[in-house]
Amino acid sequence: MTDPETLAVYADRAEEYAKLTDDASNRPDLMRFISGLPTGGRVLDIGCGPGFAAGAMAAKGMKTHAWDPVPTMVEMAARRDGVTARQATYADLTASHVYDGIWANFSMLHTPLANWPAQLTAVARALKPGGLFHLGTKLGTGESRDSIGRLYSYVTQPELMDLMATTGFKVEYSRTGQEAGLSGEIDPFIVLQALA
Repeated sequence: MTDPETLAVYADRAEEYAKLTDDASNRPDLMRFISGLPTGGRVLDIGCGPGFAAGAMAAKGMKTHAWDPVPTMVEMAARRDGVTARQATYADLTASHVYDGIWANFSMLHTPLANWPAQLTAVARALKPGGLFHLGTKLGTGESRDSIGRLYSYVTQPELMDLMATTGFKVEYSRTGQEAGLSGEIDPFIVLQALA
């Protein structure tokens, strides 16, 4: 999440991205994630964008931390009641056994594939034993830029499942689909939730 061109796109189009995501606070995946956490649990939304998911978690009584590398996104997330937001990336995730849940919804895909094993290991370490991890990412192969210049890393479903297993996760739930994002392009995706 340090590619300058990708960060610039999100900074320049932050308001547009917020409008695209703000109506998503009661999506089934998010509600499933929240229901799998202990009451008042400590959660991290990494790559939080404008903070819709973090805000929904905080509204349900979670101790909610939200991280994003784009200052404008951090400011938006910080406006949500009950959300503590800061500018940070996966590289800043050095804690051990502190979170009941970590939400990484379509953020790791903006980091190089070579970094994914270390990042997933850091997520597993930061979760309490039995903690819940949510990951959303696009399906495909290799690394490339979309039509508006964002850098993406793609994985196949078997590759992702293998990677989750080798970094210590037990996948409890997954679903696939297709959806248009900020660029308007329709891409296949997977979301999964796993226990550390």
